[in-house]
Amino acid sequence: MNEPHASRTEEPGLPSDAASRNDPGGTAAILIGFLFSFLGGLGLTIVYALGGQPQAEGVLLAVGLFGLGFGLVTWAHRLMPHGPFEEPRELPTSEAEREAFERDLEQGGVIGRRKILIGGLVAAAGSLAIAALFPIRSLGPSPGKSLVRTPWRRGKRLVTDANVPIRAADVPVEGLVTAFPEGSPGSADGQIVLIRVEPGLLQPTGERATWSPEGFIAYSKVCTHAGCPVGLYQAETHQLLCPCHQSAFDVLNEAKVVFGPAFRALPQLPLVIDAEGFLAAQSDFHEPIGPSFWNRG
Repeated sequence: MNEPHASRTEEPGLPSDAASRNDPGGTAAILIGFLFSFLGGLGLTIVYALGGQPQAEGVLLAVGLFGLGFGLVTWAHRLMPHGPFEEPRELPTSEAEREAFERDLEQGGVIGRRKILIGGLVAAAGSLAIAALFPIRSLGPSPGKSLVRTPWRRGKRLVTDANVPIRAADVPVEGLVTAFPEGSPGSADGQIVLIRVEPGLLQPTGERATWSPEGFIAYSKVCTHAGCPVGLYQAETHQLLCPCHQSAFDVLNEAKVVFGPAFRALPQLPLVIDAEGFLAAQSDFHEPIGPSFWNRG
């Protein structure tokens, strides 16, 4: 009695499953692609670790990515099934199909090649991933809490870059001075701009009411857009200007942004005039300094 057979429909020009699974040439091409990718990633890691060379890094990165892409595309075209497409069928299968399946199972060729190809893929992708770790390390450590705490402390006097204390009487009205915490001249995170305006122009409220004695007001010099130093002052408009990207901050209104790409006001440093007439800090800044993306999280 004849067994029922499944009807099979194949698209012209496409390899059969058996041919695609047993393609030694395709397997070799894929492994060569993965080998080039592995060598490109390894070379990139070595060049970067030795100090880097942009042209060599570009070539090696291109080789690594091309090899990986070539291997994956070849795998898809030559080893992944493209047909035949089968109609629903009833079991049992034909004797010839059962024998073919048994031969494949006994030989183990498909499974063995699959392990080799997966191993090559892991090696290629792994070498590129390791190479990518070096540029990430070059970014340096996370700022962490360093932007929340600066060298400013209660009672620390304002000093020039020569560590000379700044006396309130020495700063003229509408004058601007770059100042630092006493003992830390040149401090990157502690640098401030000190401005003296007519006391009647300032109308501080809340906790800021005591932060600007006799018209002295201080803001962080680190721009909240990209970290450039804010060093220009327009006395006519009472605006601080960042020369990098032209952000402008209103000195009389808590250094809020009035123009440019910055969208956060400059942090204000609370000031006091001590018993000897020198300007000093009441405390550290009450908010993180610098660009918003530094302290986001």
